[in-house]
Formats: sequence, structure tokens, C-alpha cells
Amino acid sequence: MRRVLMDEFIYLDLAPLLTALFAAASAAVLGSILLLRRSSLMGDAISHSVLPGIVIAFLVSGSRSALPVFFGALCAGVLAAVLIELVRRLGRLSVDTSMGVVFSIFFALGVLLIEVASGRSVDLDADCLLHGQLETLIWIPRSREDVFSWSGLLTSLPLPVYNSAAVFLLVIFVVSVFYKEIKLFCFDQEFAHLMGMRVSLAYYLLMILVAFAVVASFQAVGSILVIAMIICPAASARLWTDRFSRQIFFALLFSVLSVLVGYAAASWVPAMLGYQYSLNAAGMIALTSGLLLTLSVLFAPQYGVMGKILRARRLVLQVTMEDVIGLLYRLEEMTAAGVAEVGRGAAAADLRAVLPGVSNLPAALELGLSLGLLVCQAGHYKLTEAGRASAATLLRSHRLWERYMVDIMGLSPDHVHVTATALEHFTSPDLVSALSEGQDFPGEDPHGREIP
Repeated sequence: MRRVLMDEFIYLDLAPLLTALFAAASAAVLGSILLLRRSSLMGDAISHSVLPGIVIAFLVSGSRSALPVFFGALCAGVLAAVLIELVRRLGRLSVDTSMGVVFSIFFALGVLLIEVASGRSVDLDADCLLHGQLETLIWIPRSREDVFSWSGLLTSLPLPVYNSAAVFLLVIFVVSVFYKEIKLFCFDQEFAHLMGMRVSLAYYLLMILVAFAVVASFQAVGSILVIAMIICPAASARLWTDRFSRQIFFALLFSVLSVLVGYAAASWVPAMLGYQYSLNAAGMIALTSGLLLTLSVLFAPQYGVMGKILRARRLVLQVTMEDVIGLLYRLEEMTAAGVAEVGRGAAAADLRAVLPGVSNLPAALELGLSLGLLVCQAGHYKLTEAGRASAATLLRSHRLWERYMVDIMGLSPDHVHVTATALEHFTSPDLVSALSEGQDFPGEDPHGREIP
């Protein structure tokens, strides 16, 4: 039984999976570059624009052989990229407008040519151009030994596997060799131009690579999967990181996950649920990439919704804890001045009375205890040496801001406390140094209290 399942997987699923993996990985890498250049829809434009090239190749050659189809689609894709740039420059239009103009015209031309091809009895299915033909990539090896040998794998797999693998290797080679130049091209084109980089040439080379990736996988996986794999994995990765190398890694990871999960959901899940027919593999992979993007939007720690909420809560908790140690430091100052009881500290009820409306005070006290800034003795909270040092830094920032707003900005001393309380939590050490060095004043705040 196990051997039957293995044979079924090899014959029916191995070639489609490999084709989809290589195509998705190529699109994810190039999609990351397009995303960082804010031109992600260029992949969409080229994938639509290759349609007339494919149809013209059918009409001229009268067959669906790979070479004329590849050449025709590649020419159409490169021509579309050139025209998009020309329309943008000559018409002084935005990039998205020029892309919309060019790819809509090319796609409309392709649809008209499909009708012409149908009239001439050329076998051209528009649905295959959208959905691809992953399910038809059945591999029947010459012998069982071919399945477990590199020679058999390299010589007998369906042609789309080789096409998508070759484009993936080409993309990885170009990105590896020109890694620094690509980073510069993505993030600062003006500086790249000043450094002597031919930005226009780099743009056209990138468009040729995108056209290669689209065309090599178009016949097998269709335009839906190509567009989804260019945009969704790159967008998902962008929510997880700010570094270029990690952007490429995460985009590849999301593309692989999309293919594996989407293909399994299309092929095997319906059968497990008792359905007779499987779903379209390319469409399900594209849907999976969209679901992964949705999950990234919600849960990515860098820019996801939940990550932002958690960081905001942590920031509020941190601010409350700093308010607590600031109050305890002021209490110690009052103790030194003979105003407060020596060594008493403050109970939670005392702190709550001074900080009305603070709902996270217990959590803030627990944070201070866990960080070693506070110690609780007989129900009263006092500062440790580390807490005293942190509070002194906080109070120094507060009182320097008050001094600055009174001496430099000309505000009244009784109007600066609230603003300084907000600023003290977000003042860097460099800014504290600038505030102290840029003013000629005694070591006291406007209220006569010592600046730590």
C-alpha cells in the first residue's frame, strides 16, 4: 500500500509540485525587489501583457511547441515593460497609470487575438492561460530506476519543470552576484545614479527577468498563480522584517508554504473529506498565499496588527512603571528634606491615589519587581539601587525639559510639568546630553529642585 501511494505521488504530483515550487520561488524573489521599488503591479502588468505574444506565436507557428510560445511571450513582456517606462516618461504619468494603460491594451489585444485563433481552429484555451495546467504535468518515468537516479530525474521530467528550474537558478544567480547593486537600486536610485550605476539599464534587466519568470511558468501555472506569487509572499515578508536579506528569505519561505499547503489542499484534502473531484491547484495555491498574507497582517511581530497592539500595551506598561519609580524617587527626595517618613516607601494604595485612572498599576509593579528596580517590604514598595539609577535618569530628563521650556521657549514654570512628564519617557541619552550641554543654567529645575 505504501509503495502504491509513493508511486502515485511520483507519477501524479512530483512534477506539478516541483514546477509550482520553482515558479513561485522565482516570482517571490523578483516580487520582493518590485515591492521595495514600489512597483509590485509590474508583475501583474507583464503577466497580462504576454497574452498577445502567446497568441501571435500560436498563429504564426500553428502549434503549441515551447520555443515559439516562449519567444513570443518574452518579446511581448519586454515590449510591455519598455512601453510602460516610455509612457511614464513621455506622458509624465505615474507608474501605476502607465502600467494600467499598457497592460489593459495588451490584454485586450490578446483577447481579440484569441477569437481570431479560435476562428482558425488553433487549440488555445483561455482558461488554461488563467488557471494553468499543473494537473496535466504527469510524469511517467521510463523505469523505476529513473525515479531514484539523478540522470533519470534530469532527463525524463516534463519540460515545464526544467523551464521553471532554469529561471529560478538564473534569478538566484543574478541576485547573488549583484546583491549590493540591487539593494542600492531598490532603496536609493538617485544615489545609485550618482555612484555611476546605469539605473535605466538595471530597470530593463529587472523587467527582462520578470518577463522570463512569468513566461517560463505561464503555461504550467497560469496568470493567477504568477500574479499571486509575485505580490503575496513579498508583501507577507515585508510585514516580518526590514532587512533586505531577510525579506528575500521570508518571501521564499512563504512561497514554499503557499505551494505545499495549497497543493495539498487542492489535491488531497477534498479526497479525505469524501469529495470525488479535486480543486484547481494553481487557484488553491494563490488562495493560500492570500491567507498567509492575511495571517501576516494580523500576527507579524514587526508590522502586524497584534504586534502593534502588544507593543502599544508594553509601552503603556513601561510608562506606568517609570511613573512609579519616578514617584518613589521624589518620595526619597522628600525624605531627605525631612518632609516624608524615612524609609517608609509607598503602598500600592498610595501610588494609586497619586496615579488616578491607571488600570495597569499592579502589572507595572510586577514589571518593576521582575526587572529588579523595585522591592516590596511589608506591603510598601521601595527603589533598589538599579531602580534609583533608572529613576534618576528619568528625573534628569524631566527637569532638563522643564528648564529648557522655561529658559529657551519662555514658558511659565507652572505650565511645563505635564509636557515634561510626557517627554521624559521618550528622550534618548544623546538628547539628554544636548539639553544639558546646550544651556547655561544652575543644576536646578525652574521649581528649585536639584537636577540629578
